[in-house]
Formats: sequence, C-alpha cells, structure tokens
Amino acid sequence: MKIIVTDEVSPDGLALLTQEPRIELDVRLGLKNEELYDIIGNYDVIITRSGTTVDKPLLDAATRLKMVARAGVGIDNVDVDYASSKGVIVVNAPYGNTNSAAEHTMALLLSFCRNIPKANNSLKNGEWKRAPFTGIELKGKTAGVIGLGKVGGRVATRLKAFECDVLACDPYIAVKRANDLGIKLVSHDEIYKNCDIITVHTPLTDETRDMIGAREFGLMKTGVIVLDVARGGIINEEEWLKNLNSGKITGGACDVWSKEPPDTNTLKELIAHDHLVVTPHLGANTFEAQVNVAIDVSKEIINYLDDKPLENALNIPRFDMALMDQMRPFLNLMSVICDFGIQLMDVNLEKITFGFSGAIAHYDCSPLAVCGLSGILNNRLDQDVNMVNASLIAEQMGIVVDESKSTQSDAFSNVITLILEGQGKRRLVSGTLFDGQPRIVQLRDYSMDFTPDEHMLLLNYQDRPGMIGKIGTIMGEHDINIASMNLGRSEKKGEAMVILSLDSPVPAAVLDELQKATEASFIRALKMRSGVCSRNCGCGV
Repeated sequence: MKIIVTDEVSPDGLALLTQEPRIELDVRLGLKNEELYDIIGNYDVIITRSGTTVDKPLLDAATRLKMVARAGVGIDNVDVDYASSKGVIVVNAPYGNTNSAAEHTMALLLSFCRNIPKANNSLKNGEWKRAPFTGIELKGKTAGVIGLGKVGGRVATRLKAFECDVLACDPYIAVKRANDLGIKLVSHDEIYKNCDIITVHTPLTDETRDMIGAREFGLMKTGVIVLDVARGGIINEEEWLKNLNSGKITGGACDVWSKEPPDTNTLKELIAHDHLVVTPHLGANTFEAQVNVAIDVSKEIINYLDDKPLENALNIPRFDMALMDQMRPFLNLMSVICDFGIQLMDVNLEKITFGFSGAIAHYDCSPLAVCGLSGILNNRLDQDVNMVNASLIAEQMGIVVDESKSTQSDAFSNVITLILEGQGKRRLVSGTLFDGQPRIVQLRDYSMDFTPDEHMLLLNYQDRPGMIGKIGTIMGEHDINIASMNLGRSEKKGEAMVILSLDSPVPAAVLDELQKATEASFIRALKMRSGVCSRNCGCGV
C-alpha cells in the first residue's frame, strides 16, 4: 500500500506506518495543486490535515485512492459526498485532540476574563498598572455550551469545576448524558437569553453555518462573553463585530475563522478588536494532540489493511464497537445469504429488502444491510462496490432498497431475510446462526435447513416417485458426489424443492440432462464463496 502525507503530521504518530512492511510512506509537503494531481494516482491513501483540499478534481485524479485520512477532527477540506460516490473511505481522528481543544477554550476564556494578554503586554512595556486590568470571576456565572459532544462535554465539566451554572444545547444528546455531567439541557433560545458566557462546540455544517446571527445576538444579555473554538463560520462574523462595537457583547475569544488565513476586512477588524482574545487556530496544537491524531489515523489504515472494522470512518455505517464481537457472525451470515440469493436471480434487480427478526431487531442493523447490498452489487457490477458507495450506486441504478425489522420470530431467536425482486420475479432467502455458523432456513415458502457449501445444486420440480433416484443416478454417472441433501415440498405430490451439497461443480451439460430428466421448473448450480465478506467491503469481517 502506498501512502502520501501532504501536510505536517507528527512523525512519532506515523511510526506505526513507517514500521509496517506492507506500507510505503511518502511525505510530500508544500505541493501545488497541479503537482499533487499529477502524482496522486500512484497512491492508495492520502493523509492530510487542513492544508490540503480533497475535492472533486483531486479525487478524480486519484484513480487508485481507497482512503482519505484526516489527522484531526474537522473535515471541512474534504468533499465527503464525492469521495463516497467514488467508493473512497474518509476517516478522521475525532478523539485525539479533544482534550487539547477543551483546554484551549478554557485558556482563552480565562485570558479574556483576567485581561492576561493586555496585562502581559503592559508589563513587558515597562508599565506597572493594575486597575485597568481588573478581571471577572467565573464562579456564579451562567455558562451556555452549544454542542455537548467530545469537546463540549469536556468544556462543560471544566466550567462546572470553576463553579459555573452550566446550561447546554444539543438536539443529538440524551438527557441522561447531560444529567451525568451535572448540567441542564435547554433550547438554543434559552442559552442566548440566560447565559453570561456562551461557547460554541459544534461541527460546521449547513445546519450550523451562521447559526448565531443577528436574531441570536439580539436575544443575548448585554455584557455577554462569546467564544468560538470550534469552526469559523458558525458565528456570523459581521454580526459578531457589530455587537462587539456596540457593547452588547463585552468581549470574548476566537480561535477559528471562516477563511484561514483571515484576509477580509471583517476578519481583520475582529482580530484587531480590543475586546477579543484571538489565536490562529491553535485548539488542536499541542504536542500530545498532534501525536494522538496521527496515531489514530495510522491505526485506521492498519485496520483497513487487516480487514478489521474502522472505528472513525465518516461515510460507512458502523456498529457500536462494543457490539462488534456479537455482530460479526451476523455480518458473515448476511454475506452468505446474499451470495446465495443473488445467484438465484437472473434478471435486473428492481428492489432489495433486508429483513431482521428476533433479538437482533433491537439493534441498528443498517451496517448489516449495507454490507449485504455491497455484496449483491459486487456480484453484478464490474466497478468496486463497498459500504461507502453501495447505497449511492443502488440509487443510481434505480434499485429500491428497503429494511424491515420485527422483534418477533417464530422458530428462531434471530433471522435475517433477503428478498430480491425484478421483472416480475421474486426470490426469498432466510438464514440464522446455529452455534455461530450460518444456516439457510427458508427458500421462498419452503422451510429448509442446511449449511451452504462451496458447490450446490438447487432444483424445483413436480414431486412424484423416483425423482430423487433419477437425480442421484445422473450425478453418479458423471462422478459428482452428493455430500448432503435437503428437501422441501408444499404438499404431497405438489411442487418440491431440493438443495444438494456437492463435492464438485456441475457442468452445464449435466444441468441440461437433469432438467430434462426431472422436468425441473427451476434449476441452478451455485458456487459459494468462503463465507466471508469480500475484501474492501468495509464491514471488518
């Protein structure tokens, strides 16, 4: 695997990669776009920070790229949607610099409240002044934290330690999480109306861009302190400047900017403002954080090489890692069911339904469904399909993908069902696990019970005496050994279905002979893979 590093990344953090004999690592810093486009086609992985823009032109030039590894939290510089359409996995390092960002938030807040930058400059200039730098205590203040994720939660904990009353707003956080932190969840407007300090810790998305603008500043108390140590653009910078100038905001701090380096008049005025403490995007700039994020993305690359689950992939549905050991056998079962089912379908697919019954339905089954979908499409298409692009490709092909769940299951504790539909044909395959091993328990409306083998033969025919004997005789004449047989039928002397496990494949001429001898309405020779997901699916099996 060839990897290119295009931004400054801690060498200590990359040691996992430099010591890996399967990896060739190139550090190429300061490349111009055209230079990078010329060589990116030689690499499987690109490791970046914020200095490289991974956009459509770059991704189009990266003909063998499999992963974008962002050594940090933010992915503003990566076109994740287009990467997904190309089947490129995007990973980041969401935990490595969380402590660094939280500590920097508190450093900026305390620096503003105690006038440290001004007092520092005054004393260094030979002055001895104290009264102009009288500060503000945090104790007893009401602090509002917008975004209670990894960084926001740490900031809230630290504000509590300074004896602040902490309110928080985050529509994606459970009340229990807030209770565990000892803070109160409230609405956005309650934050703006009631807080003496407001600090932002959300990602920059379409939903959060300009989230704090004229209306929100209008709701705030006069004298409020506002901080942004998350992403530039969450707070409307023109409105922020206007409210600083008017005195509505007593001051605050900012580490991030809508354009970096800042070059607009508004940004320059904000940076120069006497009541704002500013830093040049240093939230993640500690030695520890830089090593941690490099280690985190290096581990993800090694996991990919070893076909292990990716913990921080942004465009792959993934299980809670605590459940991965329990779910891995079901990923294997899904792969077997889909490998079996797609071989029964010889027309264009129009709809694929994944059904989950029993205890498994209590969990998020979307990674199972996407893993199955990627396996089905890989069977039909020349292009590489994985868990990143499977849903997009299905949509482009006009295939409807559905998922159904029921916690009730009649005969088994857990059942996965695949239904394939197209051009008036419908195929149904259900499976479960016996002692951790996949078993097929239903085909169409027939109850079955067999373990899929490498070589199999399925026939539908009208049930009548002597049919099994005919099948056995023909197979014996061609030296094809039957290892096991499973028979299902709808009624006596009605339609029957037989599935044979064989020691060797069935040639086409033998299929024709069997079809004529049994007058089979459906006959299909099947070749199963080894029972594991195809490499690069992304599920980690």
